[in-house]
Amino acid sequence: MSEAGGESRPIFRARTAITLVLVGVVAFSAFVTLLAYAPDLDRDGHCRPNVYSRCAIGFAGLAALVKQNGAPMLVSRSKFPAGRTEGLLIVTPEPEMGADVGSLEFSGPILVVLPKWNVSNDPNHPGWGLKQGLLPPEMMPKKDLLDTISVQRRTGAAARPRFTGAASSPFEGVTLTPGPITSLQTIKAGGWTPVITDDAGQVVLAQGPSSRIFLLSDPDLLNTQGLANRDTLGSAVALLRGLRVGDGPVIFDVSLNGYKMERSPLRLMFDPPFLAVTLCFVAAMILAGLQSAFRFGPVRRGQRAFALGKEALTDNSAQLIRLAKREPNMAPGYVALTQKAAARAVGAPRELTGDALTRLLDRMAAQRGVTDTLTGLSAEAGHVAGRAGLTALAARLYRWRLEMTRERQ
Repeated sequence: MSEAGGESRPIFRARTAITLVLVGVVAFSAFVTLLAYAPDLDRDGHCRPNVYSRCAIGFAGLAALVKQNGAPMLVSRSKFPAGRTEGLLIVTPEPEMGADVGSLEFSGPILVVLPKWNVSNDPNHPGWGLKQGLLPPEMMPKKDLLDTISVQRRTGAAARPRFTGAASSPFEGVTLTPGPITSLQTIKAGGWTPVITDDAGQVVLAQGPSSRIFLLSDPDLLNTQGLANRDTLGSAVALLRGLRVGDGPVIFDVSLNGYKMERSPLRLMFDPPFLAVTLCFVAAMILAGLQSAFRFGPVRRGQRAFALGKEALTDNSAQLIRLAKREPNMAPGYVALTQKAAARAVGAPRELTGDALTRLLDRMAAQRGVTDTLTGLSAEAGHVAGRAGLTALAARLYRWRLEMTRERQ
């Protein structure tokens, strides 16, 4: 506070203080909200082989193709309800990540798409990627069924392969001719059944020991880079139609890509039904802030360190009596004051004093139906012990005086 001309002025104006508080509240609320949803907001800024990625090796284009063809499309971040058999689940494991497909508990067909390219994020274009060559075979995802998989790639310039469906498979008699593919990737796997092979007899799509799991060797047949070619796009549509069962949705799993839905207390604050509790808490804080911002009642003035006047003298005397533990000795004096006040109120003769006045007041009290007698109260005053006994006697004397003086009426 500063003083000028005898008047004090606040350091900040009321408008400035309110603005600072509002900016702080909004900034803190935005920080908490971003902290809760940061994993979801960060998923689109990286070039990775998953459905969220819009770069060349991502599968956002495949999701758009599914929607354009009228099929229902879902992105899954958790386990599936038991017993779901229709549709198609697409799993796109990333390099050096596990691919525990069995943990997804999906009972319908599952298409696992192996990665192929080693990429890094483009610093000039967020969400884009820069190819760093082919992925080393040792970086292929390994887990459960994929432990027996090995990959091999064609050398030379990009060429247009020709794919043929194997006998007794969902693609028996089907021929696919996608566009040119660089370093076509095929697989060798013991215990897996070939479903689609290339013109050299190498396996491109295989069916695992469990009839519901299919493994696609080359992601360029489904990723955004491959779908840029019309022939590859047609092959992708035929591939999905051949694997999809019934009218169920095409589901892209991202739980194995690190986007598994985790229960967070911070996110629960912003998700129904707990959002209502958060809003009620915010409303209560706003009301508390408004109450503290506006003064109510008179201004409390500052007090002297050593108060003056009769009230201060009385308080100091009471403190001294309490410190000296002489409070019970005040009982006879309080009886005498009560007797004098009652005698004046009932009009007792002035010449009566002492026991004579006490007997007169007792007779009048009996006529008025008062239970206590001044004689009994006076006797008890000489045997009061402690502050509690004094307080109880004072309360009885006060009630006795009210009855005698008719103050209650």
